[in-house]
Amino acid sequence: MTTAVATEAPARSLPTGDPSLIGVPTFIVGATALGLVLTGYVPTAAVGASIAIILPATGVGQLVAAVWAAALGESAVAAVFGVFAGFWISYAALVLGLIHGWFGITPDAAVATQGLFLIAWLVTIVLLTLTTLRLPAAFTVLFVLVDVALALVLYGTVAGSTAATTAGGYAVFAFTAVGVYLFAGAVSAATGGKPLPLGRPVLT
Repeated sequence: MTTAVATEAPARSLPTGDPSLIGVPTFIVGATALGLVLTGYVPTAAVGASIAIILPATGVGQLVAAVWAAALGESAVAAVFGVFAGFWISYAALVLGLIHGWFGITPDAAVATQGLFLIAWLVTIVLLTLTTLRLPAAFTVLFVLVDVALALVLYGTVAGSTAATTAGGYAVFAFTAVGVYLFAGAVSAATGGKPLPLGRPVLT
């Protein structure tokens, strides 16, 4: 007579860590590049100058952070990084598509196409802002500044206002500064220090 020996599968360790340590700095570098484009650091014809950073660094970085957050069960954080991954990757696709004529968009429809892109993302980021008001206030400030930047660039694009587009670029630098603050706090916490205060949520 033989005795069956039950074997137990080894317990799987749960993922750990902070996805913002990848998501936030890759957001910062892409936003900095975009802000420099909007404020005229490069000529108007060189609108694609930021894509070498935005597509492989920011878009991929946001996607990695979203997957990491989802693996941790942090659904709200995953949603934020996932939405921004979509924004940055689609921005790169828009710019490259317009430059190379990938989508069959005629030159006289280019402004309306950019307006469509900006309106769609403005609606989405405003919705994200409203639905994440239970996050610490620093995140709300970040999202509101992104909303302001999109609105200014939208107006500058459809109205042909260079001043509005430039103002949008400075709004990009403003939300980049908030991103720097968030990253500094995350790194401090990850290296054994105290996290920086993020403020009370608008909704509790």
